[in-house]
Amino acid sequence: MYFIDVQGTLISDSDKSPIRGSREFIDALNAGKIPYMVLTNSTKKASDEFYAFLYSLGFHFDFSHYLDPLMLLESRVSKEAVAAYGSEEFLEVLRKMGYVLDYKNPKTVLISIKENFTSDEFAQIIDFLLSGASLVGMHETSIYAKNSKRYPGVGAILKMLSFATSCSYEVVGKPSVAFYNEALMMLQKQNPDAKFSDITIISDDVKGDLGGAKEMGMKTVFVTSGKYKSADEIVPFLEPHLRPDYIFADMQEILEQL
Repeated sequence: MYFIDVQGTLISDSDKSPIRGSREFIDALNAGKIPYMVLTNSTKKASDEFYAFLYSLGFHFDFSHYLDPLMLLESRVSKEAVAAYGSEEFLEVLRKMGYVLDYKNPKTVLISIKENFTSDEFAQIIDFLLSGASLVGMHETSIYAKNSKRYPGVGAILKMLSFATSCSYEVVGKPSVAFYNEALMMLQKQNPDAKFSDITIISDDVKGDLGGAKEMGMKTVFVTSGKYKSADEIVPFLEPHLRPDYIFADMQEILEQL
């Protein structure tokens, strides 16, 4: 049974095209009737729209096999008085979901990803947090890759803000316990006996996705087709108990092992 990441694992960070072997891997799981969930931290499109985009690329799986942070957001964050930071696409998704964006007296600061956070935005966020607003991240990615550049991910930004203000934070998407528990419950509709120790999770985010999954008892597979150019950039610097169980270049190499 599998949990499978999307960006950098199934599709390229640079042009969103399918990575070598990724469509064939999904096809093989379907043919073998192997239970799996496709888990993404994407927040720039509504859930049904991003699922439809993946389907249009040739990833033919049912929506019941799909989970993203937006699908849990309403149960985790009130729609009232939210200061949200991220791409314009993300902010528009929030508005369509009925969230009231408030940059004067917010109750919640909600962080997603973009490559051009400004110092003034960080200053504003810090003021909100020191005034009592709660801090929530849409996910806890370590690195955000775009246009052949690597930026601090939401996880890195959350930790910076927490250090600056001594506030705690919550995470909606990967690698939060709530997100993985929801994914497990959905997987159990395919196999009622599924448990975390039965699951292998595949991702290019060895710190953000795989570290939390490993602590929950999952087997972990790190692919170097996304955020990192090689395993040597990051794996030797991880704590031994958080190092991935397996390392592959891409989904094609994993497929060849099945």
